[in-house]
Amino acid sequence: MLFGDILQEKSSKLSPEFDKLFKDILTNQTHEGDLLLTRVNGFYYPEIEKWTNIKNKNPYMFGVGEDGHSDHTHYKFINDYRTNSVSKLSYPEYLKTIEWNETKEKEIDEIIRQEDLVVQLQMLIYLKIWETDLFIKRFYQFALLTNGKDYDWHFKIAESNRSKNCTGKRDEIIRLHIRDKLQTNYPAIYAAINNAFKTQARNSIAHSQYYTGGRYINLTNYIENDEHSQIKNIKFDNWIDMFHDTMVIYNEMILFNLKIDDFYSRIAAFKGNPSIRVNMLHPAKKTIYQRLKYRVEFSDWIAD
Repeated sequence: MLFGDILQEKSSKLSPEFDKLFKDILTNQTHEGDLLLTRVNGFYYPEIEKWTNIKNKNPYMFGVGEDGHSDHTHYKFINDYRTNSVSKLSYPEYLKTIEWNETKEKEIDEIIRQEDLVVQLQMLIYLKIWETDLFIKRFYQFALLTNGKDYDWHFKIAESNRSKNCTGKRDEIIRLHIRDKLQTNYPAIYAAINNAFKTQARNSIAHSQYYTGGRYINLTNYIENDEHSQIKNIKFDNWIDMFHDTMVIYNEMILFNLKIDDFYSRIAAFKGNPSIRVNMLHPAKKTIYQRLKYRVEFSDWIAD
């Protein structure tokens, strides 16, 4: 379950910084359409060379793509949870329901049993958020743009140690290219990511290397001499804190995308259709521009 009091407290800290991030990107981006590119999902797709049914094989594309379809599938699941699982109790009120009381032993045991099941459901949602390619990609691009860097058309997540020409592994991108790049100007966002995303916890959940009991998540991938695997267990109270940070970040990212649509659709309505910049490296290094049209009825963007 989610607790409204925790969500409100965390949102009050993160929302102003996500607003600042949006404004800073508009100021610092090196082309006026780079933020729009994060919304329409610009990507490099060399596999187009294998297609035989088209003549103009431009590997620089934008649109839903496989990562967009995947993101939408996960969104439907997460959105159902985040809209239907907010407790009527505050977190302090909930804790009172599980305080030891001999006359309510069976009732308390059942609440804790249900809590254990909910935590495992939350673990799945936690993975869906921190593992989803498009979520990571957009956050990475935001960090680039606010620091005055071009949109990265060649962003690619490494799937194994054998992967080549990649931006990095998921945990490296989240920690080094997103979290650490936002630390100076957006300390609340940095702190929320730092608290929410634990590589060891992510790996433990992904590989089912944990067991629960006594309102603890016990991680079985603890390694004594590995500085990145030093967590032995996570109290449910701490997990709830981590998970709520994750959900508030996810909520803010949804709002961020809506702000992008609103901002650029207003430009389209009053100033003309905005353009995006394509920084091509293949088959030759050059820059081209493409105007996009906003379709109000579908809430999407297409080539003009």
